[in-house]
Amino acid sequence: MTTHNRVPSLMARAGTASALTIAAVGGSLVAPGFAAEAQAATPAKKALQVAASKKGSPYKWGASGPSRFDCSGLTLYAFKKAGKKLPRTAAQQYNKTKHISASSRKAGDLVFFHSGSSVYHVGIYAGKGRIWHSPKTGDVVRLQKIWTKSVWYGRVA
Repeated sequence: MTTHNRVPSLMARAGTASALTIAAVGGSLVAPGFAAEAQAATPAKKALQVAASKKGSPYKWGASGPSRFDCSGLTLYAFKKAGKKLPRTAAQQYNKTKHISASSRKAGDLVFFHSGSSVYHVGIYAGKGRIWHSPKTGDVVRLQKIWTKSVWYGRVA
């Protein structure tokens, strides 16, 4: 039996005043799923959705949308649509984020690819070891597994 089907019997047993208390305290009993749907997505999750919506858009060096992107242009565009401002290049974006460990990463965090101390690529973490990114000339925005351990993670504040 689903939660929704139990609401009438709960109300009948609890009485009207108690049913209103149940509704006020545990609104999900009265309207299943409403609480989760009512919560706005975080800017990071919105940026992730924006990046995913650009799947198949061609790579173009120096482009930041709305139909062509380089790597940092995609992250810049996605976070701008989510209400957050980022600088233009991957290295500048790394310097602007809160640096976090791999174990702390969440969907919507930025993934920075580096060689030594130089950041050369950025994507948006999608979960399960994958990123949305705009890889290189001749390629398109796509979801791809992280291919190296030479990455750092940053969270947009």
